[in-house]
Amino acid sequence: MRHPRPAVIAAAVPAVLLALAGCGAKRAPLEPAAGPPLAAMVVRAERGPLERFVDGTVEAVNQATLSAETSGRVDAIYYDVGDVVPAGAVIMRLKGTEQRASLQAAQAALTEARARDAEAAANYGRIADMFQRHVVSKSQFDKATADRDSASARLQAAVAGVAAARQGVNYTEIRAPYGGVVGKRLVDVGETVRPGTPLMSGLSLEHLRVTTYVPQSIVTQVSRLKQAAIYVHDRRIVADHITLFPEAATPSSTFRARLDLPAGALDVAPGMYVKVGLVIGTVERILVPRSALVVQSEVTGVYVLDAKGRPSLRYVRPGHRFGDRVEILAGLAPGERIALDPIAAGSRIADGNGAP
Repeated sequence: MRHPRPAVIAAAVPAVLLALAGCGAKRAPLEPAAGPPLAAMVVRAERGPLERFVDGTVEAVNQATLSAETSGRVDAIYYDVGDVVPAGAVIMRLKGTEQRASLQAAQAALTEARARDAEAAANYGRIADMFQRHVVSKSQFDKATADRDSASARLQAAVAGVAAARQGVNYTEIRAPYGGVVGKRLVDVGETVRPGTPLMSGLSLEHLRVTTYVPQSIVTQVSRLKQAAIYVHDRRIVADHITLFPEAATPSSTFRARLDLPAGALDVAPGMYVKVGLVIGTVERILVPRSALVVQSEVTGVYVLDAKGRPSLRYVRPGHRFGDRVEILAGLAPGERIALDPIAAGSRIADGNGAP
């Protein structure tokens, strides 16, 4: 049997050792892929309204209690508390037998008055022609003239009587003066009412306003700027108009003010208490898109990007909303960059591409 040559063995040993060394070596960890740059914005301080906050109460501009304008028994009620009523709809009806009888009598009297007026006019025409031909005396002509004028006056009175009787019948149908919601129903079917008896109350939700009181210390600024907004359910609703009463209330020395809200303001109902922001000047504030905020339980944060574009979560203190943006009271400084898509920024951190 032939044995391997020593020279061949010596040459093979280093190669085997190198192969074994290569198999036992650890590979260096791969750097995670950075990915495309995150959509971001530079935080800037913007000048906006400086507000002083007071309490206010929402009320309806159009609210009324309908009362009976004629006597009768309640025959039907078509709407109840909470129902939405269109403008001009019949909400209640009285029996109205007496009113309809009066209308029929007035119409009969009108028919008679028209016939007598036509007869008196025709008689006056004949007498006037005969008087011109000196056939009848002056006294007969004067009597015909008086009969004509009297019949004409009775006709006008009959026309007015029909109008009054028809209005009496109309009073048996109680109609909504404007569209709104029924707040109270004060009578039941079968009750007898008289003129002045309250029947039903309601209000319109289309036009609302807020009543508040302005402290004496800021009444000059509020009167000069005439700007305000209300805050309800994290929404800021700018008032269309401010009415400031000229007389201070005692003993608080505050001035009553009314804020007209835009038509169809949502999330607002009469009787609600709201915060009113009275504009007294201007101030610089940091505003960020609401979509850029990260809300975790009771804390709020944003993803701040470093110089290399790596995100890190930072907690901030939010303030009031201004449209689709939120004021940041603390935690951010002008010139910093924040991610506009918090989901993408959070995913970048989960992949190991966040700031250390």
